[in-house]
Amino acid sequence: MSAFEIQEGVELKGLDEESRQMVVDTVRQLRKRLLTKEKILEYDKKEIFPEDAIREMLGPEIGLQLLFIPEAYGGMDGGARDCHEVISEMSKICLGVGTAFFAIQLGADPILVGATEEQKEKWLGAIAEGSSLVAYAVTEPNAGSNLAALKTRAEPVKDDAGNITGYNINGNKQFISTGGYADFITLLANTPEGPSFFIVEKGTPGFVQGKSEEKHGIRASNTSPLSFTDVFVPAENLIGMVPGQGLKQANSVFGYTRLMVASMALGAGKAALEIAVPYAKERIQFGAPLSEKQGYTHKLIVPNIVNLAAAEAYIEETAFRLDAGEHELQVEGSIAKYFATEAANKAADDCIQALGGYGYISEYEVEKIKRDVRITSIYEGTSEIQQNIISTFRWKKTRKTKGQYYNSIASAMNKLELESNDAGCRYYGLAAKTLNELINQVHDKKLIKQQYIMFALADLAACVEVGAAMAGKTLSLIRKNSDQAQKYKAMSRIFANKTAELAANTTMRILTGSGAFSPDDLSDFMDATSCDELTMSYLNIIKDMDIVADSIFERQPCQNK
Repeated sequence: MSAFEIQEGVELKGLDEESRQMVVDTVRQLRKRLLTKEKILEYDKKEIFPEDAIREMLGPEIGLQLLFIPEAYGGMDGGARDCHEVISEMSKICLGVGTAFFAIQLGADPILVGATEEQKEKWLGAIAEGSSLVAYAVTEPNAGSNLAALKTRAEPVKDDAGNITGYNINGNKQFISTGGYADFITLLANTPEGPSFFIVEKGTPGFVQGKSEEKHGIRASNTSPLSFTDVFVPAENLIGMVPGQGLKQANSVFGYTRLMVASMALGAGKAALEIAVPYAKERIQFGAPLSEKQGYTHKLIVPNIVNLAAAEAYIEETAFRLDAGEHELQVEGSIAKYFATEAANKAADDCIQALGGYGYISEYEVEKIKRDVRITSIYEGTSEIQQNIISTFRWKKTRKTKGQYYNSIASAMNKLELESNDAGCRYYGLAAKTLNELINQVHDKKLIKQQYIMFALADLAACVEVGAAMAGKTLSLIRKNSDQAQKYKAMSRIFANKTAELAANTTMRILTGSGAFSPDDLSDFMDATSCDELTMSYLNIIKDMDIVADSIFERQPCQNK
């Protein structure tokens, strides 16, 4: 189910639009006082974790953490859409500070999904009061994102009657955001029954919060190792009071947490473009502003504007689905994270190029944004882990539904094409149909174990599903007669071309490059999928880029020589 298919009247979790905008405006105000450009650059240069500023953000006058705390425990009971917009806006100011804020929400997640009522009242209440920085302690030096390989152990401690009174914890954690400053952490450790989450408070004997790592980027965040030597935690600090539930609790929030990382990357990518676009309007080269030169606009700016708009459409759709009560959106979380973080990295890199020598100077911020945004394709699961998740689960889904999963997307795009034939929907549908058949061919030829091929399928799956969301958002704007509709139609056509191009290239790469298919197989595939029609997506593509550039740079049409 996509957001544009959800019927009006469905009850959605979260704030009303006015309240959400008030919180977003509060974040924007931070740039004027608490998180000024000068302070952000100082934090980055000197690798300062702005503990006082972050605690002020949690204090009674601002209380941003209340957004994700349920109302029953003193919070605002915000939904995924609310958290997406707030974390994206904060990451536009500084991804390091955004990471520190997100660490609190991430640390609270095991409590939100797995704690007893009494535990929620105590620990969520402490977060709501603004008295606690929290960290999520899962990653280990030799385990990374493979949660099943963790070595930290929690051994039960029993009294004379054989009752468990607590646990002794031994082990190490690595790369823990806010780990060096957290007032308490949610720690994943192995019990005899399996991985379990525990709450460990700062100052507990044997618990050492290590020195902050020196990092390439997000220097305003704290990233520390944690060590545990015979750390005793009382039994009531076992989250949920039932051991062995840790992996289930962690997996239940991946769809949401990875969506939030996508939002963080989106904010950083937008921040870079918001520096490059005005620069291009003012910078004169060879008698004209850079904003009037296609070699600049169509190479460095427009493709990134389009990619981030498509990423945003998919994030919004997934957040909408979560707020509508859908569960099991882990693959969607992976798609959002993978696509948005890679797109934001490319946008930041191109914005350095767009500013030329100034892009390399710290005062202009884009080089900092590029260093910061790089981490988003690593933490909460690398891009390669996301590709593995996307390809594996979409292959299984395709086979289980006998092709109905991607055929339904193709059918939905065909319906939208009938409503508006100038938003690229036809090519999204053709690409979905091509992907569906590619998955079947790869399965039939027993190529599933070839990771390079599976990653190629993941890339196409991400593009197709993001593209479908872009088409849905565009049609929604058309229906509302929005002043953004014409711009979005052009952007959707551009992204449809990107999707079609990837579908054609992936077809050739797999059917020709794998050595498993004959020329006749390729010919039959083309006939069955109408894959050759994908090339028509190039029609007027440069004019579409002109339309987007005219809108971005506020140019008069045809000022694109």
